Amino acid sequence: MAGEQRGQPDRSWAGESPLFVRTYDLLLWLTGRVSNFPKAHRFRLAQRIENAAFGLHERLLRATRAGSPKATMRLLLEADVELDKLRFYIRMAAEPTLKLITPRQYEHVSRMIVEVGRLLGGWMKKVKGEKA
Repeated sequence: MAGEQRGQPDRSWAGESPLFVRTYDLLLWLTGRVSNFPKAHRFRLAQRIENAAFGLHERLLRATRAGSPKATMRLLLEADVELDKLRFYIRMAAEPTLKLITPRQYEHVSRMIVEVGRLLGGWMKKVKGEKA
């Protein structure tokens, strides 16, 4: 398949946008982890983590189709809120009293979230410049 490397899925759907590629990677990683949460946490914290992550992705998609810089910025701000919620929920999952993810997993997912946040911030800065 075009764009597909050995053992790697074709990501040409992402439009080569680093933000969408990183968000996809984050969603994939999170979905694999939260499905293994104990039942007591699967319908509380796991669901909130998934909702925030998918909410982030949905707002980013909608921002690509917004008709004006103002509408785009509103959606990007909403995506930023979803990212903040995700940071909080992941931090909770790593708490020693819950032990839902290991310290190593927390470190890994935190780096992923920081990268998504950096790319989102860059897009917001660009849109802010368009509004001026």
